[in-house]
Amino acid sequence: MRIDIATLFVGMCEAVLSESIIGRARRSGFLDIHCHNIRDYTLNRQARVDDAPYGGSHGMVMQADPIFRCYEGVCRQIGGQPYVVYLSPQGRVFRQQTAREFLQHENLLLLCGHYEGVDERVIQEIVDEEISIGDYVLTGGELGALVVTDAVSRLCDGVLAADECFEDESHYSGLLEHPQYTRPAVWHAREVPPVLLSGHHANIVRWRREQSLLRTRQKRPDMLTTAPLTQEDRKFLVRSALEKGNDPRPDGEN
Repeated sequence: MRIDIATLFVGMCEAVLSESIIGRARRSGFLDIHCHNIRDYTLNRQARVDDAPYGGSHGMVMQADPIFRCYEGVCRQIGGQPYVVYLSPQGRVFRQQTAREFLQHENLLLLCGHYEGVDERVIQEIVDEEISIGDYVLTGGELGALVVTDAVSRLCDGVLAADECFEDESHYSGLLEHPQYTRPAVWHAREVPPVLLSGHHANIVRWRREQSLLRTRQKRPDMLTTAPLTQEDRKFLVRSALEKGNDPRPDGEN
């Protein structure tokens, strides 16, 4: 897939997207990511892209025309229309499932707002969906766009060494990830669980699944109401709760 980012701060986006796993994947040709400076599309001689809001208010609003021209430029490059996402605190909260949904689009355009936001008319004209990365307000949409780009990109073929690199991670399977350990086997008198040193693959898989269940119940019990639990998972949760003298029912069950 191809991801385009429309922003006022290309350098900020490129600084992140040129590093680490995403940067290596871009250089290797596994990722096709382009950052566009909205100022390059304004007809204003001073390269202004904002103006005072109608009706009076504090701050400035990004004008519709430069954003639309940037959108048209992307359309010409890809020979079609991308799926346009506007990063906004008013949008649907971004989750792992959202990343998987976005992966189904061949072309994704992320629009970064700034100042007091963007002219509502361009949202109505080109935006397919508004997305928020959390219930708080940032100075611009760039950080949100980077979060979305990273989460979607790492699901693309060739970015990670194997699918297992993300399939066992927190949220991908509906549960939090199990604890991780590395050398040395003993650190500050704390030992690595013996099962991880046993070499018994089936036991390790079972231990990791059980730890994911326990950790999710401890830290994010709300996730258990929607996680795809097997009958064996449910039996384990009940058994472990009874052993501790707790209510064996997962949160949300009667």
